Amino acid sequence: MQSNDRKLLGQAMEDLLAELPPRVSAPLFRHAAERPQAPALSDQRGQRLTYAELAEQVRAMQDCLQQEGLQPGDRLMLVAENCVELGVMILAASELGAWPVIVNARMAWPELQRIREHSQPRLLVYLLAGEGATRHYREGRQGREAREKEWAGYRFGVERDDAVAAEPDTASGNEAVFTLLYTTGTTGDPKGVMLTHRNLLYVAAVTSALRGLNPEDRIYLVLPVSHVFGLAAVFLACLHVGSELVLADRFDADMAMQALEQRQITGLFGVPTMFAKLADHVRLHGMPAGGLPYLRFMYSGGAPLEPGLKADVEQRLGLPLLNGYGMTETAPTICQVRFNEPLDSISVGKPLPGLDVRITGADGQDVPRGEVGELHVRGPGNMRGYYRNPQATADLIDGDGFLNTGDLVREDEAGNLFIAGRSKELIIHSGFNVYPPEVEAAISMHPEVLFCAVVGETQDGNEEVVAYVQRVAGSTLDAGELSRFLRGSLTAYKRPGRFEFRDALPTAASGKVLKHKLR
Repeated sequence: MQSNDRKLLGQAMEDLLAELPPRVSAPLFRHAAERPQAPALSDQRGQRLTYAELAEQVRAMQDCLQQEGLQPGDRLMLVAENCVELGVMILAASELGAWPVIVNARMAWPELQRIREHSQPRLLVYLLAGEGATRHYREGRQGREAREKEWAGYRFGVERDDAVAAEPDTASGNEAVFTLLYTTGTTGDPKGVMLTHRNLLYVAAVTSALRGLNPEDRIYLVLPVSHVFGLAAVFLACLHVGSELVLADRFDADMAMQALEQRQITGLFGVPTMFAKLADHVRLHGMPAGGLPYLRFMYSGGAPLEPGLKADVEQRLGLPLLNGYGMTETAPTICQVRFNEPLDSISVGKPLPGLDVRITGADGQDVPRGEVGELHVRGPGNMRGYYRNPQATADLIDGDGFLNTGDLVREDEAGNLFIAGRSKELIIHSGFNVYPPEVEAAISMHPEVLFCAVVGETQDGNEEVVAYVQRVAGSTLDAGELSRFLRGSLTAYKRPGRFEFRDALPTAASGKVLKHKLR
């Protein structure tokens, strides 16, 4: 099917794509020239840069990296948490044509090493502003040649490998590869996703327009910039329009509420687990005395949003919680609820303008509207491919350019999509299809459930529906009470046969629940 937005905005979309700049860092220098004193970046260590100062720092960093021998096509692995110098380093790499490989410093050392071995960076840089990167630098330097350096006034731990080769790229302008991002590996070993400047510029331009972002906005960015949601849909989207970004290196509900109030934050992006903790904080401590009068939108993404959580957050924070959906391989946004068209449901909204979408059944044919099928997308956000893995790329993207998301969805009459689950996570219980998000949505409606995750476990030739539950603070909710609660909302075969209560559910750095660890 074709997106309604594409039909309505066909020429405007073509114009937008034609006008995208040559690289993701280009908007910075436009804003530095037009609005030099406008605030650009700040972090919780008190660093603050205007757009003119940020542009100056990026040029200085570019010179430092060139002196280190970094060339176009070289991989630049950055081990970091959110901070001003991470933004400076990413934009300097863009200007050089090197590929930033941004890795969350909270990853375990073996995970970092697997990414290093696969990406083969010329420079491995630890941003020593953060505790995690500093710890990895000190532990990892044993037996390695590592040096501490100061570039453009910032401290880094640096390892260099001159034996690796730059990656040739015949594409020019914004068709060239910008970054190599590794998926979170929720279903297996992570893969390196090659995203072009055009992939990310498209998402930055379109999503910022659909969210009504403007130069007066102040956005709280606690999502890791190492994750494509934080990088493209927030960091680069705000850079595209010239908004101010307030960076935080990790989420803490009390600190977030203080920032929202004191920094007069207008936009908040997060994963559902983050919003759940904010709602719980308000439940326990109440809202600030003056409320949050500047906050005008909240966006959730990166993991399924459950209806009970959405309703609780909206009631406690007083704004619609808008949903979205995407994946690393699509840079990332596929669907998004428009900021001026909030929905009562947990729909992920309509596909972005410029995307072609198909929803297919097991026979590969399009399913009728309203039925569940597998989602395939084609558009400007689709990745170049998996790094050094052409077979995996061919398995994901067909000859017509459609990327198989592996997600099961249905479309309503208005063109909004609803996620039914991952095709690989479908549970077949006694011959019936059970979609985990539907069960999770029902469980989340219980007021004492903070988070939950539903998985299938093989037992005596059948798949058992198992629910892992994290309760709100102080709750004594048990399996019997929760099972009785679900009788009114779920058919018997969909109800979990077993409940496992946990103090915390395992999550990736992005906030997504790692279901393979539960299994």
